[in-house]
Amino acid sequence: MNETDIKQLLDTLAEYQAQRDLIELNKQLLIDEILTPEIKARIHEIETEFADKINGVNNNIAELETVIKREVIEYGNSVKGVHLHAIYNNGRITWDTKSLDGYVKAHPELLEFRKQGEPSVSIRRI
Repeated sequence: MNETDIKQLLDTLAEYQAQRDLIELNKQLLIDEILTPEIKARIHEIETEFADKINGVNNNIAELETVIKREVIEYGNSVKGVHLHAIYNNGRITWDTKSLDGYVKAHPELLEFRKQGEPSVSIRRI
């Protein structure tokens, strides 16, 4: 398969995604048609009533997550609660690959320590 073939696959995928979005839009239009203005107003009232409560709890969660992460990093080990597990990970080690590749030319024996993972692909919207 060449680049042109892959571009065609990407275009086909984009078309499928557009079809899905259109189906969702049409579904929502039909739902909106059966909702009376009174029901829509009540739904809006309920959403508004719960928005502050949800935002408050989300803020508490975010603050507590920050504290827990900071404390686990300071503690230096994972901690398991009844329902949640704060998993400690050592900082990721990185190397200046460009410089090391140059160094390996003079010291090819270092190549036995080199490992390369499998390539991966993520698809993002342009």
